[in-house]
Amino acid sequence: MKITSNIFEVDEIKLGNNTETIVKGGRHLFDKLPEAFLGIQQISIIGWGSQGPAQAQNLRDSLDGTDIKVCVGLRANSSSLEKARAAGFNEADGTLGEMYAMIAESDLSIILIADAAIAENYERIFNSVKPGATIGFSHGFVIGFFKNIGYQIRDDINVIAMCPKGMGPSVRRLYVQGKEVDGAGINSSIAIHQAINDHAMAYALGWAIAVGSPFVFLTTMEMEYRSDIYGERSILLGAVHGIIEAIFKYKIDIGVSPEQAFKDTAETITGRISNLISKHGLKGVFEALDEKQKEIFITAYNASYTPLKDILREIYEEVYSGNEIRSVILYNERKKIAPMGKIDDTYLWHIGEQVRDKRQGEVNDLDPLTAGIYVACMVAQVDILIEYEHVFSEIANESIIEAVDSLNPYMHHKGIAYMVDNCSTTARLGARKWAPRFDYILTQIAIPAIESKQIKHEAFKAFDQHLIHDVLDTCRQLRPSVDISIKD
Repeated sequence: MKITSNIFEVDEIKLGNNTETIVKGGRHLFDKLPEAFLGIQQISIIGWGSQGPAQAQNLRDSLDGTDIKVCVGLRANSSSLEKARAAGFNEADGTLGEMYAMIAESDLSIILIADAAIAENYERIFNSVKPGATIGFSHGFVIGFFKNIGYQIRDDINVIAMCPKGMGPSVRRLYVQGKEVDGAGINSSIAIHQAINDHAMAYALGWAIAVGSPFVFLTTMEMEYRSDIYGERSILLGAVHGIIEAIFKYKIDIGVSPEQAFKDTAETITGRISNLISKHGLKGVFEALDEKQKEIFITAYNASYTPLKDILREIYEEVYSGNEIRSVILYNERKKIAPMGKIDDTYLWHIGEQVRDKRQGEVNDLDPLTAGIYVACMVAQVDILIEYEHVFSEIANESIIEAVDSLNPYMHHKGIAYMVDNCSTTARLGARKWAPRFDYILTQIAIPAIESKQIKHEAFKAFDQHLIHDVLDTCRQLRPSVDISIKD
């Protein structure tokens, strides 16, 4: 599986035991976009949620001065119509309209509505695409959903994906920063699920470069939805939430003050640990500790790696089997009588508000217990994805880079519970479902083992020589030149 292009330069990188292909983006390539989008006269962004505003505006700006028209399609009477108008899209010039009409007249329709909405409306969406046109997604959920229900996509359209490795608001802000800072932007993966002509790969690459991706990796839509939905339920949201709940309670039980317990857990993970991993890799966390702290780290790592890996394997199996996708569809009916409530009103998260309000710019100490458990979870997640034959670019992004460079900084700014409460329905459901399992397994198995020093596993022995370290060293060279935006 390789990227091929006669328009953009393709580079090879060594990740783990494999060689992968990437394309480097940049504003100097914008003049090649008309060639990449050969045969496309109109691109429509369908939806105005997280990714919609960013991708619509970025594409419009990148294609300014060309003959390609960028439009937005929304439901009739959508509450987002005014927001789209405020961003410069309007009915008068034909750049804003009803979503199905826009799909029908567009050469490339980019579907950025919620997963559950896609599941409700997929037949009308696909039936609206004109023969020979291209439909694009920024998530592989639709392919997992179709696999569940046995739906066959018609064979006269291209189906592609371009998946930014960050939230929509940051996709826009870093694109704007990229006008002045070379290399600013959000990396992305692309996938070609169905190609009816020779243009599908060029369309996906053009799309990625036009939204501002400094580097573009290749995956498949099936592997993307597996790793993405799995990651949300694991280290990106569910696991980090459950880990903090468990360690916070343990710290309180042994006499640590609530404020310090929060600093030792949430603040440590979203602050110091994330910074170290981002700049120096997983080994950087361990090497930042003194000798006594390293012993605590190793004990915590050994006690938690195997129990956490058991949960992580179960999550992957639930995603792979289609059960997690089914749960999202089931919720779409259930929400009419039982909508999700918020989870940020507990003692732990109120303490977090107080701690954030008192911040004076100090850097928290590196708690070795929290560090050992958190890094063990990351490595265990990596190991599961290796077992299921994901490529290393995807493994590194979905298990580590997206956490420390995208989500954790935002969590540090606003709080982990706030982040869970304000992400997509698919992610919210997964985080709320699996976070208690991480909390439980640590409270029942790992923490008692740490206290008693009755640890049966020696997982840390494999840590030093793990392939992920060299992978992260390479990926850090591809890191965007500007840190992700955490503005509200």
